[in-house]
Amino acid sequence: MKGSGATPPAKGAKVAEPTKDAKVAEPTRGTKVADPATPVAAPTPPLQPAEVVTATLPPASPWQAPPRYPAAAAMQTPGLPFMPWWRPPTTGAPTKALVAGLAAGLAGAFLAVPNNGIGWFLAGLVGIGGVLFYAGKPTVERALWLAAALAFLAMGFLRAAEWIFVLSVLASMLCGSIAMAGGKTVKGLVFGALGVGLGALRSIPWVAKGFKRRGPVGIRPFISVGVALVLFLVFGSLLAGADKGFNDFLEGLIPDLDIDVYVQMAFYGVVAAFGALGACYLVAAPAEIGEDAELKPGSLRLKDYGLPVGVLVVLFAGFVGTQLAVLFGGEAYVMKTAGVTFAEYARSGFWQLLWVTVLTLGVIAGVARFAAKKTRQEQLWLKGLLGALAVLTLVIVASALSRMWFYQQAYGWTVLRLLVASCEVWLAVVYLMVIAGGISLRAKWLPKAVVATGAAFFLAVVVMNPERVVADYNVSRYEATQKIDTYYLSQLSEDAVPALVRLPEHERSCALRYIKNRTTAIVEKDWREWNLARHQAEKSLESVAVTEVTCEDAYSGER
Repeated sequence: MKGSGATPPAKGAKVAEPTKDAKVAEPTRGTKVADPATPVAAPTPPLQPAEVVTATLPPASPWQAPPRYPAAAAMQTPGLPFMPWWRPPTTGAPTKALVAGLAAGLAGAFLAVPNNGIGWFLAGLVGIGGVLFYAGKPTVERALWLAAALAFLAMGFLRAAEWIFVLSVLASMLCGSIAMAGGKTVKGLVFGALGVGLGALRSIPWVAKGFKRRGPVGIRPFISVGVALVLFLVFGSLLAGADKGFNDFLEGLIPDLDIDVYVQMAFYGVVAAFGALGACYLVAAPAEIGEDAELKPGSLRLKDYGLPVGVLVVLFAGFVGTQLAVLFGGEAYVMKTAGVTFAEYARSGFWQLLWVTVLTLGVIAGVARFAAKKTRQEQLWLKGLLGALAVLTLVIVASALSRMWFYQQAYGWTVLRLLVASCEVWLAVVYLMVIAGGISLRAKWLPKAVVATGAAFFLAVVVMNPERVVADYNVSRYEATQKIDTYYLSQLSEDAVPALVRLPEHERSCALRYIKNRTTAIVEKDWREWNLARHQAEKSLESVAVTEVTCEDAYSGER
């Protein structure tokens, strides 16, 4: 039937008959018997667990670029808890970095010597060359900082004064670290000054991973080194015995190897190797300090800083007014008001003015950083107060320099006075930069400019040869006034000898007796300790006579 839902059997098909063994279930009481004419519903299938649907990536379309999916993080290893912004590299140290560390270590071990000499410059040259071999062509800024580092190391053989050598080595390390770590803000420059040292410590697992990646070294390299040493000893001994000049050359190359020399070579070699590896580590994993991020706006309102800064401005203005009276009144005004000589007046106030200059720089930096600058009125007040304070401090710097000038006219130059006067000149340059930066209240360049000008000024001072300048001036002053402190001049280094030989015999002998004894006692063991200033001093001492005479003792008065 149409619409009944039952399909009639096809023609010729056999209909299955119930078997005899099949039992027909009889209906129980209360159960309805289905009408034979009504079709029976199909049984409900058992419930099956739902299938888990997984997302699949769509196939790439030929008309579109392949889809971009989030890439894995470049740095898989987290940084240290206290330096999360400095993450280590994922791979080990490459061969170039290991070669740079090895070259720097060998140069430090075999070229650096306890005394100042040309070996330090050569060791630094090899170390910087190894770092650039790994880092590649440097930027202009990095090249300038590295050149400054080498220039400071060159003072090791251009100057004989030990204090110049020590300060030059420290300045060289500072310039080299800033060259590799960078830095623009105060935070960045602090990290830049310490970057190579911190990188050296963090490079230890990096280097270990680099060696591990290469597998076991094996015994063949050690056999090769041993064979090379045997050949060097055999043929070197034969050639040295054949020619005395070549024998002396080999003895100069090979230092006296006692226990102290071993310790010294190991120390210099380890420091140089880790310094180079720390610089390479900074190239492989530069720190992300976030110097370009906007600083948190300052919260100091005008009523918070206006009164303190205003008091300083009024106080400085009063001091500058008195300085004008001293400038125009001269020594007569000082004698009348202070009751002291002009030289004593200059000496008594210079150091106080130096401290005022330094402390005021800190006040200006702190207020400029934390003062609110939201409105135009706040900006104008900030510019006016800090600008007036900076200009008045600049006048105080000029007053301090004038006092130092009068001071040296009375007592002469010393190395300390020359250094402090140079520092005052640098502070004047810093205040000029502060005034320039305060015009726009945007001076992100200022911290790095302060450090760069400081390094440039110190390099200029040591290149100027301060001890030679002091000796030249005091000799010229003696020729004009017949006043000289030979005991102080005798405490200078060999840098001053070319100027001191101009003195008459008695004063020359008093000034050079200690220097000659020191120069004679210093024996350059090999070419690594060669020093240009000592060489020139020896030549100068050979041309004059230094005799035993009675000289004045150390000056105990006020100077």
